[in-house]
Formats: sequence, structure tokens, C-alpha cells
Amino acid sequence: MTSEQQIQRFMADLKRLEVQARDGPSDPYALAKWRILNRLHDRNETMYYQVLIDNIEEYAPIVYTPTVGLVCQNYSGLFRRPRGMYFSGEDRGEMMSMVYNWPAEQVDMIVVTDGSRILGLGDLGVQGIGIAIGKLDLYVAAAGINPQRVLPVMIDVGTNNEKLLKDPLYLGLQEHRLDGDEYIAVIDEFMEAVFTRWPHVIVQFEDFQSKWAFKLLQRYRNTYRMFNDDVQGTAGVAIAGLLGAVRAQGRPMIDFPKQKIVVAGAGSAGIGVLNAARKTMARMLGNNEAAFESAGRQFWVVDAKGLITEERENIDLEALPFARKVNEASRQGLREGASLAEVVLEALKGSTSTRPAIFAMSNPTKNAECTPEDAFSIVGDNILFASGSPFQDVDLGNGHIGHCNQGNNMYLFPGIGLGTLLSGSRIISDGMLQAAAECLAAYMAEEEVLNGIIYPSTSRIRDITKEVAAAVVKEAIKEDLAEGYREMDARELQKLSQEEIVEYVKNNMWSPDYPTLVYKKD
Repeated sequence: MTSEQQIQRFMADLKRLEVQARDGPSDPYALAKWRILNRLHDRNETMYYQVLIDNIEEYAPIVYTPTVGLVCQNYSGLFRRPRGMYFSGEDRGEMMSMVYNWPAEQVDMIVVTDGSRILGLGDLGVQGIGIAIGKLDLYVAAAGINPQRVLPVMIDVGTNNEKLLKDPLYLGLQEHRLDGDEYIAVIDEFMEAVFTRWPHVIVQFEDFQSKWAFKLLQRYRNTYRMFNDDVQGTAGVAIAGLLGAVRAQGRPMIDFPKQKIVVAGAGSAGIGVLNAARKTMARMLGNNEAAFESAGRQFWVVDAKGLITEERENIDLEALPFARKVNEASRQGLREGASLAEVVLEALKGSTSTRPAIFAMSNPTKNAECTPEDAFSIVGDNILFASGSPFQDVDLGNGHIGHCNQGNNMYLFPGIGLGTLLSGSRIISDGMLQAAAECLAAYMAEEEVLNGIIYPSTSRIRDITKEVAAAVVKEAIKEDLAEGYREMDARELQKLSQEEIVEYVKNNMWSPDYPTLVYKKD
């Protein structure tokens, strides 16, 4: 059979089975679809990725957010065969030899998690491996990384989830999480092991709890080819959306430093967005100390205890630069701990923005801070709305549509990984991440942006990833970080024009084609 016939046959089965394959009424159709796709992945990887690429809009929400959250919550029961590698706190001293158990001679991309903060669902322990598998599915489908060269990794250091500690079917270590120096020693050993075997691998840290996300990023980012998607990927996607929001007001992107921004949540993602936004503003204002000072005054940060001011006791060091000065806050009628509603109303006072932007970025769907229906009905038809997980557009009546943009990291992390790989950059610099974000921000046509569409459709993800990767390669060359990839050495890379860089990226993206086993003569 041709691959087209095989896919038609599978899709006919899928449409029939997704209705019948539920484990009772409490099992949603999305989970049944995930199981069917997972079985295809087990028996025919090439066809699995062909189905995923051809139907990315329909199946990205199944292999990735929001369904992957449900998969992780139920992973011990859904587990059929291992996918990826598991290192545990009990493997200390053995990781250097363990890493040679993986059969692939070369690994280009690792996504690693310790399961401590999966999406917005909290500590799911070893079951968090589902998020690493889902992210790598997108690396293959969107970035064309060869599926034989990707590796999902779970570092199992225990769990503080009492329900899992008591669950006899739980697959991980049933003990409380390692902490402090013991925890760092495990991650150090893992990083040394994988980079000893695969010196050119890229490691993406995924869904580590806030207290470790920043520390581990600072610990490794200048030594290894690694990045943290929650801190840096989320920030990049948010920056692209915020710059798009400026364009949607009919203003040039250079007006970004005039925007007032309220951030709800001071975890790794929230602080990552704040740092990136302040850096972007400061760069536009001259990139000096006064510019950083001026940019910092455009932000209000609200966490579980309310508005963060300098009066806050035991303030987190990462949040400190964004704490409002007490006299400044009181002049605005705000106090330490003021509610989100009070802060938003204050920020809107005197705002000249014709199109306020509301980004409900938490995942999965049920964790979104508000729905697009709420946002359009309460704030008005002119708003710009984006969310981390997909929602349907809103019918505003009179033929008008309220666009629900999906501001998800999947528009950036595949391109960051692919661009780093193809440039051969030694590290992933702030400049490379900024280039990726600005490429995404500029991707949408003016007409689309003015209509409130600030993020592209998922169906264009392979093309977006190609452009983002090219922007990352170009920046790595500019910063003299590029060392080349395979036959393309650093000197050859430097000779490439913009169009040639895009072509170079395109030619190095894997496609799910069956290898020719028998050549027939015409």
C-alpha cells in the first residue's frame, strides 16, 4: 500500500475508535485519541509523524497541551512500554555508565523533567515523563529533528504528592523529594553523563518547580547547550505576543516601552516574562542603567498574596527588581497585597491603549485564568486575547469575530532547538532567544495583526519553526558562537545570505518518508 492509503485506513479506524475506545463515561475522547495515536507510535514511527504533521492542528492538542496534562495525571495506568530514559536518586554514581544503555549513537535533543511542576497541575512525580515525550513529538513534527535522535528523560528524585506516595500502582520512587545539595548532585551527575557521551546534544529543562528552575538555569547555561522552556520559552512567546499587541494598536514596535504590564503570578514563567520584557524595553530605550530603571516602572506583579511592593517580607530575590516602591504605590492608591482587580483597574486608568491585551497563559485549558468569552464580554470587543491552551474564537455578533490566539511555547522552542543544533553554537545566548521572539513577533502580516490575530495558526508551525531557526542561526553567527554542523563549518556558515540560511535550515529538517528498500527499474 502507498503511505497515503495506509494513512487513510488508519484515519478511518481512528474516527471510529475514538468514540468506542473510552474506558467508561469518565474517560474523555481526547484520552482515547491519545491512546490510539500512542499505539501507532509504538508500531510505525514514520506513519505516526506523517499523521501528526498532516493533522497538526487537530492532534497537537492531543499529544501536547491540554491532553498531555491528563495523560501525565494518569500515566501510571496508561503506561504500556517505556519511552525514554529514567534516572533516579538511587542511581547516583552510575549515570555515566547508564547513559551508554541508550541505543542511539547520536542524540541531538533531550527534554528532561523531574516532574515537580507539570503544567499548572503541580507535582506529578515520575508521571511527568509524558510532558517530555509530548514536547519531543513537537520537535520532530515542527522542527524536523530526526526521531531516532531525540531522548525524553525523567529524573526521579521522589515526589511530595501524598496521593502518589500512597498509590500502589505509582511507577516512581515512593519517597519524599530529594532537596538541597543532594538534589543538585543528582542533576549535576546527569548533565555530566549526557554531555560526556553526546557533547553536541541540546538539553531542554521542562517543568521544574520555580525554586530550582532559575538556579539550574544559571548553573548550567554558560557551560552546556541548554535552556529552560518555562523560563525562557514562555518569556519569548509572551514577548512576541506583547510586541504583536503594540502592532495591533497601529503603533510601531518601538513604542513597547510605553506599555503598562500587569503580571499575575511570580513563579518561573511569570518572572521569566518580566525579565525578558524589561530587557526588551531597555534595549529600545538605549540599553543603559537609566533605561533598565525606566523600563522597570512599567510593571506591576501580583502573586498569591497580592501586589508585590518593597514592603513584602521575605521577598523572593527573583521578584525583588519588580517590587513597586511603597510611596509610588500609595500615590496610585495601591498598597502592599492589593488585589489583582485593584491593580488592573489602576493600570487601566489614564491608559491610551485602544486595544488592551489579556493573556491567560496557564495550562492546561481548565487552568486558564479566564475564558475568551469572559474577556470579550466584560472588557469589550476591542481587546486582544491569547491563551496557553487552545480555545474557540468568539462570535461577537454583527459578523464580528473575537480571535482567540494560542500563545504557546510550541511556536518557539522547536525553532530554538533546531537553530542551536544547525549553528553548532556552544551555548544558547539571550541574543539568540531574543532573535527567536522578534522573528515570531514579525511573522504575522500587518492586516492579520490589525484584525487581532497576533499568533499564527498551528497549521503553519513547520514554516514558523523554519523561520525561527534561521533567525537563531543568524544571531549565533553574529555573536561568533556558531561552530557549524556536519559538513557546514563556521566559515561556510558566515558566507550564507539570509535566504541561504533559511534554505540550509529547510534542507536539514527530517521528513517522515519511508526509506527506499527496493529500487524498481522503469
